[in-house]
Amino acid sequence: MTNEFLHFEKISRHTWQNLHRKKNPPLTESELNSIKSFNDEISLQDVTDVYLPLTNLIQIYKRSKEDLAFSKGIFLQKESKRQPFIIGVSGSVAVGKSTISRLLQILLSRTFTNATVELVTTDGFLYPNQTLIESDILNRKGFPESYNMELLLDFLDRIKNGQNYKIPVYSHEIYDIVPNEKQEIKAADFVIVEGINVFQNPQNERLYMTDFFDFSIYVDAEVENIESWYLDRFKKLLALAKHDTDNYYHRFTTQPEEEVMALAHNIWETINLVNLIDYIEPTRNRAEVILHKAKNHEIDEIYLKK
Repeated sequence: MTNEFLHFEKISRHTWQNLHRKKNPPLTESELNSIKSFNDEISLQDVTDVYLPLTNLIQIYKRSKEDLAFSKGIFLQKESKRQPFIIGVSGSVAVGKSTISRLLQILLSRTFTNATVELVTTDGFLYPNQTLIESDILNRKGFPESYNMELLLDFLDRIKNGQNYKIPVYSHEIYDIVPNEKQEIKAADFVIVEGINVFQNPQNERLYMTDFFDFSIYVDAEVENIESWYLDRFKKLLALAKHDTDNYYHRFTTQPEEEVMALAHNIWETINLVNLIDYIEPTRNRAEVILHKAKNHEIDEIYLKK
């Protein structure tokens, strides 16, 4: 075990699944398929074995946060304001963060009666392509400097204080921020914030995004597995873009497949892998829980901060 994991408890899937009373997952097979990213694998068995115990753990953290807020209120002799419980989900590109976040959204809204759960992806906080081109960093898209960190921190601050907030919308089809479109995020009971950058904040060393989180999850896997999932996803994106001329990936569909896949491999090597090694993975130990995925996308190990 490396030093990085010294303050984590390593738990096998077998042990983890027994930490929770077995009950039927509160969603159907078809619901699960509808939230699954198209290159991801996840089964109802995974929901029962891994994600129900995780929801249970979040319940414990939420209770302790409420107890602390109540006690602080007594200490300060003022009533504590109800705040959203904010969950950060991080990990590499193509590791399956979106699927896990959407699944958590459903599980939380059905575990906590009448709970509202908002899901935000940090893609919406990327600078528009035009801005990246002007700053000459379009090839650094996804790297820390390509995000409007000030806006992201302002959003977290407002949401934490129970205010609603309108955020920009990112589209993978056009590979850019959608002009004149906003998504309103309400100050819900739970707000899940998902993105490759949610544990980093290099532009303002005094404030980390993690300062706003009540619970955080890092989705981990071996680099060679993530690479093959990334290339697999690229292939599937090409297939989807074949007849859609507005799609960013359409331009690649006219080229020979081996040429395009060589390009995808190059993008992985020079951009996504560099970003993972330099900026994403070093923040892994800021998580409360690390979910480790095996080659078949199944969670095989869980690391829980001691």
